[in-house]
Amino acid sequence: MESVRKAAEMVIEECQHQFRNRRWNCSTTPRGINVFGRVMNQGTREAAFVHALSSAAVAVAVTRACTRGELERCGCDRKVRGVSPEGFQWSGCSDNLSYGVAFSQTFVDEPERAKGLSAGRPLMNLHNNEAGRKAILHNMQVECKCHGVSGSCELRTCWKVMPPFRRVGAVLKERFDGATEVRLTRIGSRTALLPRDPQVKPPAARDLLYLAPSPDFCHLDPDNGIPGTAGRRCNGTSRLAPDGCELVCCGPGYRAGRAEVVQRCSCKFSWCCSVRCQQCKNTVTIHTCRV
Repeated sequence: MESVRKAAEMVIEECQHQFRNRRWNCSTTPRGINVFGRVMNQGTREAAFVHALSSAAVAVAVTRACTRGELERCGCDRKVRGVSPEGFQWSGCSDNLSYGVAFSQTFVDEPERAKGLSAGRPLMNLHNNEAGRKAILHNMQVECKCHGVSGSCELRTCWKVMPPFRRVGAVLKERFDGATEVRLTRIGSRTALLPRDPQVKPPAARDLLYLAPSPDFCHLDPDNGIPGTAGRRCNGTSRLAPDGCELVCCGPGYRAGRAEVVQRCSCKFSWCCSVRCQQCKNTVTIHTCRV
């Protein structure tokens, strides 16, 4: 299905954008089943993020196809009708997120349910899958159009649209940073995932959770699809930021070099309507992790 293929591309692009300055930067590997390597099989917070992002991407890609009329079984969400409390008229083509979410639940969740709900990893994946979909649901937006003489907006019609996928990725990145480590616990006749630290409150439905600590991602580990950080660019002016060289390079092992870059400069606005810029060469300092 074309929407699923598109969702896979969205996951790789967004993951690499969100983690471009981290030790783990969503590097892909041609080896193995998982494009991000075997580390995805270990129940880490990285696996939690990828599952949440993948679930969201499938829902978004299918919903977009519905809105564009590319799928026979769905179209716009016509259930959003009437007058809102704010006084505008619901109309237009609202994104049919309910169909996209239902498809994601079937396509992404069913393989996990087939493994049984008594093991920790399926429960972890199912929770994070739902957290990914909720990142869309809780960030839906409203777009409107004014109607009236000379755009007076005497009547305003509005419809619901999904947030940009970049926004979804940013929300899940925040959830990644605050993810909760859990353990499988038996409660009566059922099993559940509870915080490993009893002082930590149980995670909400929108939170990410994980079962196992992450590797440090510092050193090359081809078997697990970890490229290491040797040769990676880093921020030599910051010590505590995630992109700082001491964190990215796993210690003070980095070097500085000079490089020439071409940038736009002296930009001027020309009436009407263009911007003309010159090309300027600048020498900048680049920091990279030692090999």
